Amino acid sequence: MERNDAAYLDLVLEPIRVCAKYKPKFGRGNKGDGLTLQQFQTLYQADPFYSWFGLGRPMMYAAHKAAGGMTSVYRQIGIGCQNLFRTILRDSFGLSDEDVTWSYEILLPTGRKRLLYLDGRVPLDRIPDKSKRDRFHEWMRESANEVGINPKVFATLDGTVFEVRQGYKSKDSKRQNADIANAATAYTMGYLPCAAILSTQIDAQILKRYKDEKWVVITGIVGAKNPLISTYDFMRDVVGYDLAGFFTRNADVLREEVEFVLRALLTAGDQE
Repeated sequence: MERNDAAYLDLVLEPIRVCAKYKPKFGRGNKGDGLTLQQFQTLYQADPFYSWFGLGRPMMYAAHKAAGGMTSVYRQIGIGCQNLFRTILRDSFGLSDEDVTWSYEILLPTGRKRLLYLDGRVPLDRIPDKSKRDRFHEWMRESANEVGINPKVFATLDGTVFEVRQGYKSKDSKRQNADIANAATAYTMGYLPCAAILSTQIDAQILKRYKDEKWVVITGIVGAKNPLISTYDFMRDVVGYDLAGFFTRNADVLREEVEFVLRALLTAGDQE
């Protein structure tokens, strides 16, 4: 392991480990931690209709557990990687926790206020090392040019905000519209919006739409040698941290942890 590997691994793995304890809720809302196998059987076997079809069997519980748990695994991998990405920005550029955190407030139709967060921020004027600051600013300039940002608009930008995803294949228009609103807000507040995708799993139509809406998008291509399109080249050449190297060094540990979670999800028994 290299310096920071242990701490960085914990950032990724801690959310994933939670998935092993996942229990399906079976329409019981968000209260509690979900139903155990015994509670599920009590519920379903007491229902005449479900009982007729044999839906109260352990195999059905395992199927529900696996289906919901797999969604949770992807989500928690994403959360862990968001935490990792933000921490690397902080450590590599000599920034504070406050520097790498960005949020803004919106007013809901009900009159209530809501705070929205993106996953990372790099404010140029907070980078103490001039060579790193200049390197990041040049990447911003080239990236903005790639998506057609007017030079006069670019001159008003003070940094970059990041939305970090493990992948993006969802066609959820609500999520896309929210991301587009985030980009518009970022520009009005002086930041270049960048979506950093850690895998190559992004729908081509979504990628085009985001670029059309002036998002900078970098994806999990390895070996492209282009920080304008590759998340890993950006992290290595611009941020100064070899993220692909980190994942490669620790792949065995990551695989073991995920396999443990998958085995837990594919059995009907309850994990304590």
